[in-house]
Amino acid sequence: MRILILGAGKMGSFFTDILSFQHETAVYDVNPHQLRFVYNTYRFTTLEEIKDFEPELVINAATVKYTLDAFRQVLPALPKDCIISDIASVKTGLKKFYDESGFRYVSTHPMFGPTFASLSNLSSESAIIISESDHLGKVFFKDLYNSLNLNIFEYTFDEHDETVAYSLSIPFVSTFVFAAVMKHQEAPGTTFKKHMAIAKGLMSEDDYLLQEILFNPRTPAQVENIRRELKNVLEIISNKDAEAMKKYLTKIRENIK
Repeated sequence: MRILILGAGKMGSFFTDILSFQHETAVYDVNPHQLRFVYNTYRFTTLEEIKDFEPELVINAATVKYTLDAFRQVLPALPKDCIISDIASVKTGLKKFYDESGFRYVSTHPMFGPTFASLSNLSSESAIIISESDHLGKVFFKDLYNSLNLNIFEYTFDEHDETVAYSLSIPFVSTFVFAAVMKHQEAPGTTFKKHMAIAKGLMSEDDYLLQEILFNPRTPAQVENIRRELKNVLEIISNKDAEAMKKYLTKIRENIK
C-alpha cells in the first residue's frame, strides 16, 4: 500500500519506522529540516510530489494545532479513492470535517506518546479506533495496532472525547497541582522523584495540545471531582481523624485494584 504521512515529528517518524518496511511510504512536511532524520521513505515538500505518488492512505501526524490545516493543504493533491486518517488525541471538529470532505476516513488515537511510552514495548498501552470510520480503514489500523500488541478499543467520537476527559485531564491537572506547589528538594524521596519525572515529561508537551485536552467540555466535571477529593482529604488531615483516614485509604485501594 502507498501511505503518505503528514508531519515528520515524533509520531510521524514513529509511524514511518513501523510502516516503511512493509509498505511504500512517503513523509510530507513543508519544513525540509524536519525530514533530515527520516529514513527508508520518500521525503516530500511539495503537493506535486504527492500527486505523483498517488497515496492510498494518508496518516495525518501533524500536531493537534495543525491537524485540520494539514488535511486542507493536501486534499487537492489526493486521489478521490484515498482514505484519510488522523491519530489526534483531540477530535474537536474532525467529524464535521470528515463528513464534508468527500473522502473515506478512519480516525484513531494511540493512547501513548514518545514522552512516556517505551515504543519498543507497547503491550501495556492502548489505542482507540473511532467506530464511525471506514471499514477498510479500521481493518488496517486494527492489524497495525495488533502487530504492536496494543490494547484496542472502539469508541464513537463522543465516547472518545469523554474517555479523554477522564483519562488525560485528571492526571494532567493533578500533575499541574503538584508542579505548582512543589519546591526543589536537595534529598528527594523516591515518590517525589517519580512525580517530578512525570511533571517534566508533561510540561515538555505542546502547549496547544495541553490546552485542547483541558478545554474539552467534559473536563470541568473531572476537575471538580479532584477539588472535592482534596477538600475531603484536607478535612481528614486537619481533624487528625485516624478512622476517616483508614476508610479513605481503603476506598482508594479498592479504586486502584
